[in-house]
Amino acid sequence: MTRGWKILTAAVMSVVLLLAGLMLTITHWLPRLAGVWLPAGTSVALDGRPGWHKGALSLPGIRYLAGQCVLANVRDVSLSKRKGRWLLDAADVNIDSACFDRLPNGKSDAAPRTLAAWQAMLPSAQVSVDHFSIAPWQNLAGALRLSLDSDRQQITYSGDALSLKARLEGNRLNVDALTFQAPGIPEPVQLSGTLHLPVIPNTLPEEGQLGANLTLQGVPDPLTVRLNWQQQQGELLVTAKDNQTPLVSLPWQVSADSVQITHGQWRWPWASQPLSGGVALSLNHWQQGLAATEITGRLNVLTQGRGGKGNVVLTLGPGHLDLVNSALPFRITGESKLAQLQFYAGLPGEVRGPLLDPALWLSPGALLRMRGRLLPTLEVDEARWPLAGVTLSSAGVDGRLQAILSAHDPQMGRFRLHLDGRATDFWPDKGLWQWRYWGNGKMVPLSASWDVNGNGRWQETLIELTSLSTGFDRIRYGGVNVHAPRLTLTSPLRWDRAKPSFDGALSLTARQTLFGDGGYLPPATLALNVSGRDPAFFLYRGTLQAQAIGPVRLQGRWDGAHLRGQAWWPTQPLTVFQPLLSNDLKMKIRSGTLRAQVAFSAASDSGLEAGGHWVVSNGSVSLPDNDISGVDFSLPFRLKVDRWYFGAKGPVSLRIKAIKNQFTLQNITADLQGGYPWSEEQPLRLSNVGMDILGGTLRMESLQMPQHEAATLRIKNISVSELVTAIKPKQIAMSGHINGALPLWLSHPRWLIKDGWIANSGPLTVRMDKDFADTISNNNIAAGAAMNWLRYMEISRSWATLDLDNLGMMTFRAQVNGTSRFSDKNQRVSLNYTQQENLFQLWRSLRFGDNVQSWLEDNATLPKHKEKSDETH
Repeated sequence: MTRGWKILTAAVMSVVLLLAGLMLTITHWLPRLAGVWLPAGTSVALDGRPGWHKGALSLPGIRYLAGQCVLANVRDVSLSKRKGRWLLDAADVNIDSACFDRLPNGKSDAAPRTLAAWQAMLPSAQVSVDHFSIAPWQNLAGALRLSLDSDRQQITYSGDALSLKARLEGNRLNVDALTFQAPGIPEPVQLSGTLHLPVIPNTLPEEGQLGANLTLQGVPDPLTVRLNWQQQQGELLVTAKDNQTPLVSLPWQVSADSVQITHGQWRWPWASQPLSGGVALSLNHWQQGLAATEITGRLNVLTQGRGGKGNVVLTLGPGHLDLVNSALPFRITGESKLAQLQFYAGLPGEVRGPLLDPALWLSPGALLRMRGRLLPTLEVDEARWPLAGVTLSSAGVDGRLQAILSAHDPQMGRFRLHLDGRATDFWPDKGLWQWRYWGNGKMVPLSASWDVNGNGRWQETLIELTSLSTGFDRIRYGGVNVHAPRLTLTSPLRWDRAKPSFDGALSLTARQTLFGDGGYLPPATLALNVSGRDPAFFLYRGTLQAQAIGPVRLQGRWDGAHLRGQAWWPTQPLTVFQPLLSNDLKMKIRSGTLRAQVAFSAASDSGLEAGGHWVVSNGSVSLPDNDISGVDFSLPFRLKVDRWYFGAKGPVSLRIKAIKNQFTLQNITADLQGGYPWSEEQPLRLSNVGMDILGGTLRMESLQMPQHEAATLRIKNISVSELVTAIKPKQIAMSGHINGALPLWLSHPRWLIKDGWIANSGPLTVRMDKDFADTISNNNIAAGAAMNWLRYMEISRSWATLDLDNLGMMTFRAQVNGTSRFSDKNQRVSLNYTQQENLFQLWRSLRFGDNVQSWLEDNATLPKHKEKSDETH
């Protein structure tokens, strides 16, 4: 008994040690044992040691490898059996599709199993995966649930971008709901249908029907997709709601060697012009796998617009698509006629690389051209995009990028622009694109030729305009001639979208600017620095200077819709503006100062708005016949919607101490306030107009536009002696003072002055030159007799009326009563005078002495009775 117990004990211990050894070395022998049943070149690797927890076998991780490529990676696996049903749970399953090409192409001489045979082999099981994903479609990851029995299989998949509920009963597959989010489609696509699988599941289903509903942006009606087939043929139909004419109709046939789509038709009525075309596609040797399938096809697009009808054709193949190395030639040729544009394409190329990450390569000779009306007034003569050697892939655009644009505007002129550069794995957020540009043109309205050149780069998130130089040879507009204006970069213009930041410096220069009247502006420079967030939001600061004129300081901001800013002109002498005045004016600025400040805002919806204040202080100007001194001018203003308002915070004010000519004007004043163009709501009012002149004053209280009443110019106490002295006639001398009132009209349909009057203020004295009077007497006996009584006359009353119409026709009526002394006798004299003459012509040819002589000869009358000295009648 003792010996038997020892043997039993030794046997048990041996079994325990063997089991312990097997458990401790399971990560070594189990993968090798599994390799007996796995395909050649594949293996299983365990991560960590297995364990037993709550009646279930657990493994930290399992990897299934095809060569050295991890095809599947499973984490946190748990296997158990309850109530005769296997339960397999996993926290995470990741499959790498790039390893599929490492799987061996296993061939077996055994007869293929039927679908029923495969189903009979299935155990009763429940599979649950919390997170299931296939690279590179990780965005479709979700939770997977499988319910397996020999007579019924169910699958439920739930993810953010993809969900599926389906069941297989015998050979009938019911897709209850398949929902996925397709690119460019705002609403998820929902698909459902029924398929009848073949007995041996190595061919397409024998018959079936699938349907889907989807909504597209820009399409007013929901779309319905139907796929129907029976045996070896079927049709794909896409229709819009309440429209029986299909948008897409693709009849197809399948044989043992090929899949054919023939006489396919499509149309798209929602574009800017209706589009339509045909489709043909052939997949040969499709049962030999994707890499061996030969693809050929053709798709065309019919257009109609400016220039007639167009047809663009896309041809494919012959070639193939492969998971590793695709090679599918294509060619796009033809003409696309849009409403205003015409495109001409000759684009040969090839789809290369792995199917999951293909590259589009354009062959030598690839060229895209365009012509037509790009803008309402801009006609594109030709635009060319040579694209030979350009590659487009998920890495970006790679190759030489060129563009040539020739265009003209009937009113503005012609121009030609070139762009040449190279892109290296470029997308708007990665890679590098370097370019240079140049061009020239004619600007007809300015009678100018212009040019532009520069270079730049786009690297990652940084866009940099490294250099820029553009300008005109000259600008001629109206009476202005600007020599060689040019805009250049003084510091590269950089926009980094990652920070974000935007900065740079520009300089606008011009040589001498000539004005039509003979003045000129010295060479000028506008220097600006910009800094901000992006081209839609930045601050600017700079100066404008033309030699001694300026500098004018500028600052402001641009917010993408409004340009706002301020400008300050510091106090500087008026003498710096002397070059602006033509030498022909013979005007010399002697002294004075100018200062100004302006704020402005410009936008496409509100136009230009501005406001500011200009001030001239103590200005002094000399002319050959005039000397102006003590000029003070204040101009507050606002500008909004092409409407000026003068005197925003106080009236526009003009003050001049003196203007010296034949006679001196002193203490000149004028105030202006209101809108221009004026209106009833915002009238323009000129007020406080006055001056001291000839010992008296001229005053006008108010002139308002639109004018509803006359603005009266009042003359008070003007010295006739000073007036005659200023005019310097040799034939006559006068003394005394006069008053008057001239009602002025500026908008009257007929009158400029109506019912004006002039009268003496106190006695007036008139003395005729003896030689002048003798000459009249010798030439005209009657007039000579009268002149004897007018050689010296004292006027007690004089009254004159004046009317002037807007054509310049003046009507002047005067009555003069006085006493004449001749030969120590007093004689009462009455003079009546009426004259009608065009004052505008008279003013240009005025000869004072001759007119006075003619007036006296024609209008002087003798009295009927002589009186004794100091008597009058």
